[in-house]
Amino acid sequence: MMSWVRRLFTALNALLRLPPVRCVASAKLSTEYGLFDIHVFKNLFSGETHVALVRGEIGTGENVLTRVHSACLTGDLFHSARCDCGRQLHAALQDQGVDTVEANERLGFPADVRDYRAGIQILRRLGVKTMRLLSNNPRKLAGVTGEGLSVSERLPIEIPPTASSERYLKTKKEKLGHLLSSV
Repeated sequence: MMSWVRRLFTALNALLRLPPVRCVASAKLSTEYGLFDIHVFKNLFSGETHVALVRGEIGTGENVLTRVHSACLTGDLFHSARCDCGRQLHAALQDQGVDTVEANERLGFPADVRDYRAGIQILRRLGVKTMRLLSNNPRKLAGVTGEGLSVSERLPIEIPPTASSERYLKTKKEKLGHLLSSV
């Protein structure tokens, strides 16, 4: 009986030491903004795929200019005028007079469900130790620190509001604490 328990503990210990995020592919990516190294990571627990774009050398990993971005199909791919990172489902609810926080809550989610643990592991695997983080979200500063990774400076990255995005940005500022000066 003891050998069975010992084997179970050995197997569990080995699983816990496995990195939950693993690089599965890397390539050069030429864009209108320049040449990048693209790294594709797979989260072994959730099955999610993550992408890291690296421009230039990370060097010693100190004070690396970094943008941690959550995927947004409507904003990233379809260039939605409604938000700077919204979702189609949220947009549909927002058309009913509901803001992005209320839309999440009506769907049974917290106001902000983003989990940055995979991002932390990806940055560490790339050799980042400290970063100059491009973000307006104070929760992201707390979310991307840990496991030997820290933020040395926060740099704002504000997009001027449009008639379509002003309400959304005000909601981010008032309800989620985003550091925005233009709304």
